[in-house]
Amino acid sequence: MKVIVEEYNPEWPLQFQQIKKELQDVLGGVKYIDVEHVGSTAVPGLAAKPVIDLSIISARADVEAAIHALTSRGGYIYKGEMGIPDRHALRKPGASPTRHLYISVDGCQSIRNQLGVRDICRKDSTVRDVYSRKKVELSQRDWRDADQYCEAKNDILAWVLEKAGMSSEEREQVRQLNTTATATS
Repeated sequence: MKVIVEEYNPEWPLQFQQIKKELQDVLGGVKYIDVEHVGSTAVPGLAAKPVIDLSIISARADVEAAIHALTSRGGYIYKGEMGIPDRHALRKPGASPTRHLYISVDGCQSIRNQLGVRDICRKDSTVRDVYSRKKVELSQRDWRDADQYCEAKNDILAWVLEKAGMSSEEREQVRQLNTTATATS
């Protein structure tokens, strides 16, 4: 299968804002810290799969209430942690724009990874451009599934995370989590 990776689309931040507003309405009365635009669509100039990735950052004690609100009032389906501790995945089939929603426990490895990649790629155009070229190159290959494509990004992702200031131990932990997550999804 081919993985669709598109050039940056300036509509993506607008789509994020639209989804964020929907989430804020659904989460009315639920405690959470923030809703962050994560993933490649959050970085101007970065090629990406046309899927808006969002992470609701929450204290551990408030995760269940957020999941309940999103599944009972928002039309989301809870998919569990999918092999990544403290990152709870939700999907909304048929939603437009397409989105991957996560609830991340504040400070967990997953959200540090997501924000680290996003922030360094926003700040450093060289890192962004190298990462973008590699993603486009990988998207031209035939893959068994999207998980295999994601696993193939491990080396470039480790380099980006190094540029973001993540230690070698943290980068190895991310690699292991990404490999585990692709095996369980």
